[in-house]
Amino acid sequence: MKAYVFPGQGAQFSGMGADLYDQSPEAKDLFDQANDILGFSITDIMFEGSAEDLKQTKVTQPAVFLHSVILSKVLGDQFQPDMVAGHSLGEFSALVANKTLNFEEGLKLVAQRAQAMQHACELEASTMAAVLGLEDELVEAVCAETEGVVVAANYNCPGQLVISGEVAAVERACENLKERGAKRAMLLPVGGAFHSPLMEPARKDLAAAIENTLFNDPICPVYQNVSTFAVSSPEEIKKNLIFQLTAPVKWTQSVQNMIKDGATSFVEVGPGKVLQGLVKKIDRSAETSSATIL
Repeated sequence: MKAYVFPGQGAQFSGMGADLYDQSPEAKDLFDQANDILGFSITDIMFEGSAEDLKQTKVTQPAVFLHSVILSKVLGDQFQPDMVAGHSLGEFSALVANKTLNFEEGLKLVAQRAQAMQHACELEASTMAAVLGLEDELVEAVCAETEGVVVAANYNCPGQLVISGEVAAVERACENLKERGAKRAMLLPVGGAFHSPLMEPARKDLAAAIENTLFNDPICPVYQNVSTFAVSSPEEIKKNLIFQLTAPVKWTQSVQNMIKDGATSFVEVGPGKVLQGLVKKIDRSAETSSATIL
């Protein structure tokens, strides 16, 4: 069985999507639609902007989403998913790819998500840190005993977990984790504490938009960050998507469940190869590849 996976924020690069725009009339049409929907020329920034330009939250999330979704659409008959999943932002790409959301509604939600998260980041100084070389349970225990808000946020693969919260609390947790034997515990260059309780204002903002959006029956199940199991019910997908902003991304568990349910190959759709690397660390026997236009 074939699983298609969609990357999240951080996968962007200068020039992303330009080849799709040039090679495919369908891609060109969708990129042009995106510029109209967003009210600014995101294609100018994606194709010609600097890495710094692409770091703007209002640009980064729609840019990664557009690259993934448009690539999945121009694959045509090549795109035959038995299941899909996306890492954080990538879950929105996955939900358009499996037809739960249409292109325009998906892009609008991603744009609102980016703005809501940016606003939440401005309310309180917060950050994230990558922790390498420790068991998940130990990282969770250290977060629980650290003063202030700090939680496990991204379960990326065994031995790689990202924590998230108030700057001082994350720094304290990093020191404690190093003392407990972490190979590394380092702050990440991000604007805020994603997938933590500090994203509650963003969750509230996005919840209303999600509730007012039509979710269709998908063509295949999605393994969502919050639940980690196969989901096909539009109402359940909605509920999980609303909680995603304040809940951890359980990528390790999602991939393990996909393999348990029969996935033998994972195709990454979008910029970069980060997810392929994580899948291999979760299960060396899994086949991985990048989606490409034939």
